[in-house]
Amino acid sequence: MSILQAREVSREYRMKAETVHALAGVNVSIESGEFAAIIGTSGSGKSTLLNLFGGLDRPTSGEVLFDEESLAPLTSRQMSRYRLASVGMIFQSFNLIPTMTAAENVSLALAFAGMDRAGQRERVVALLGRVGLDHRRDHLPSELSGGEQQRVAIARAIANSPRVLLADEPTGNLDSRRAAEILDLLDEMRRSEGMTIVLVTHDLELARRHATHQVMLRDGVVIGEERMAGGTP
Repeated sequence: MSILQAREVSREYRMKAETVHALAGVNVSIESGEFAAIIGTSGSGKSTLLNLFGGLDRPTSGEVLFDEESLAPLTSRQMSRYRLASVGMIFQSFNLIPTMTAAENVSLALAFAGMDRAGQRERVVALLGRVGLDHRRDHLPSELSGGEQQRVAIARAIANSPRVLLADEPTGNLDSRRAAEILDLLDEMRRSEGMTIVLVTHDLELARRHATHQVMLRDGVVIGEERMAGGTP
């Protein structure tokens, strides 16, 4: 069953007197439980598509659906709730609040969801333990390595048990070893918890290691798509 769909989706931006066609008539369907990799070079439209899936942007034309329901009718408040409850997002730049500890960064997502403080404390311990960072929960981002910061970002993104995790070049600031560790962690979560992963990357080799579904974009158009039983070992 499809959990995310783009149907004839186009996205245009006005850049002074020029119209930029970031996406042009894209059709993509992500099945529940997949590790989908959206692959393309810079400017291919892959991050634009991810932002549409995450409700951070809306298409110029076409339709984006989550769990067979269109996102188009959602108000800004409803879209915020969708991002809070249904999809988690991680980025290349981690986006942690520098003055807050790892635990406090994760707690923030739970506070936005209305969880009480006792519940937050218990959940944060479990989440940071889940990503192997329970011993670092009182450290600031500046005291953590890049890989550790991304693990905190993952814990924050999954805090409210989203069904989909959207990852925009999450290993772009990491060395190859740390990058592999992060993707291993994401794939383990998918396998153990049934979470759907949608990864945006320019690195085809990295994507092939775990992806069960690959979508190739070029100049805002899908130029290739392949489903496989599982990522390569």
